[in-house]
Amino acid sequence: MGKGITRERTGLLLQALFKVLLEHPDGLGARDALDTVAGRIQLTEHEAGEYERGGRRFDKILRFATVDAVKAGWMTKTKGIWAITDAGQIALRTHPKPDEFYREASRLYWKWRRSNPVEVEPEEPSDDRAATITFEEAEEQAWKEIATYLENIDPYDLQDLVASLLEAMGYHVNWVSPPGKDAGLDIVAYGDPLGTKPPRIKVQVKRRKDSIGVEELRSFLALINEDDVGIFVTTGGFSKDATDLARHQERRRITLINQQRLVDLWIEYQDKVALDKRDALPLKPIYFLAPRD
Repeated sequence: MGKGITRERTGLLLQALFKVLLEHPDGLGARDALDTVAGRIQLTEHEAGEYERGGRRFDKILRFATVDAVKAGWMTKTKGIWAITDAGQIALRTHPKPDEFYREASRLYWKWRRSNPVEVEPEEPSDDRAATITFEEAEEQAWKEIATYLENIDPYDLQDLVASLLEAMGYHVNWVSPPGKDAGLDIVAYGDPLGTKPPRIKVQVKRRKDSIGVEELRSFLALINEDDVGIFVTTGGFSKDATDLARHQERRRITLINQQRLVDLWIEYQDKVALDKRDALPLKPIYFLAPRD
């Protein structure tokens, strides 16, 4: 664990993180999760200290422990968002003692490690985990910048971004709402140039930081006929009730696109977006060696 860090202490920090994540069933940003745990637990002088190159030591200690937890199947990390799994909740109840909790996470990590051998073993057992942490931090920073950009984009620029994406995907955009009241629709598109073949695609676009609730989704669904396809795009997310409502629709077809899905689609179809429209979300890939899954 390193100087001043025992297995019991690491387990205590990891348990504190899991308790924080329990309060956020939809996940929590890594930075927010780390800061919340640090605010609830009295850090030791060693943990509160910083490395010579910068960065709080506590952050690295807890991040290191989460690598084991992810491989154990106890938590997930998706583009900077951390979430506890059902298995993680069970582990938290089953192993109340901090040292036993982290010992089990480590055991499951090494079980995974042995089933995923590499040709050359690292000189230090922690090397691959250190690489994982570096990769995660880079990904988190990138997604934080993208999220900030989308959360502050002009709403009508966001409409144009979504319209450009639909065109890149092969749809024919018939109408984009001009500034002013839109009556709940922002974009109308078809699968053919003349709009003679069903379905008609109706799109609502929302620039939001919070989640779209079930009532907002119901209002949009009221505009969707049986021959339509509804697409709700938001720079935030969707509440569980809203997601469940969309999933259980039997006659009306509805697709929910949150911030992550929007960016993933833009990356996938970026090369097909019209050249004069690519600056709507200017992304540039930077390649470096990622740790093995």
